[in-house]
Amino acid sequence: MVQELFRLKETPSQTAGPYVHIGLTPNFLGIEGIYPSDLGSEMINENTKGERIDVKVRVFDGTGTPLRDVLVEIWQADANGIYNSPNDPRGNADPNFMGWGRKPADMETGEMVFRTIKPGRVPFNDGRLQAPHINFFIAARGINLALQTRMYFGDEEEANKQDPVLTRIEHQNRVPTLIAPREGNTYKFDIYLQGEKETIFFDL
Repeated sequence: MVQELFRLKETPSQTAGPYVHIGLTPNFLGIEGIYPSDLGSEMINENTKGERIDVKVRVFDGTGTPLRDVLVEIWQADANGIYNSPNDPRGNADPNFMGWGRKPADMETGEMVFRTIKPGRVPFNDGRLQAPHINFFIAARGINLALQTRMYFGDEEEANKQDPVLTRIEHQNRVPTLIAPREGNTYKFDIYLQGEKETIFFDL
């Protein structure tokens, strides 16, 4: 007879807790000496290829209130559509482009600004080109499993219409929740966790 192992119970899931900023962005909180600068705070330098853009992000709860303790990470291709990863078989990415960024929300406004470049188009699994996009990872108190979504560019209408991910979304009336409008060199991307404007999230 097999012994029942009651002592080996599943660990309960945990939210990011109030300490996510301390562990991941200590300089942001004034805790210096751990890292010269917070990891992911700078994505580009003067030699990075591509069009410089700012991506202004806010995350809203179900009441429409901006979260002020949320942390967001982004991952994107370089200007030629190549990821800074050894798993990308198409060649080497721009060595002057990080390809990854991390920002905590401003404690007053809930806003985060990523200074990056506009990414190139990346092929889908079947070879079709995806529209330029940025991948998002969202962690905050009250979220058991980090949320993942994408931001597409409002001035890439033709590419967006052909994108193999956007075109397979069942409820096409929700696609605009993934599109960021452009103002000058800034794209504004508001992420809604719940409610009428709820952003599309992906199970990755």
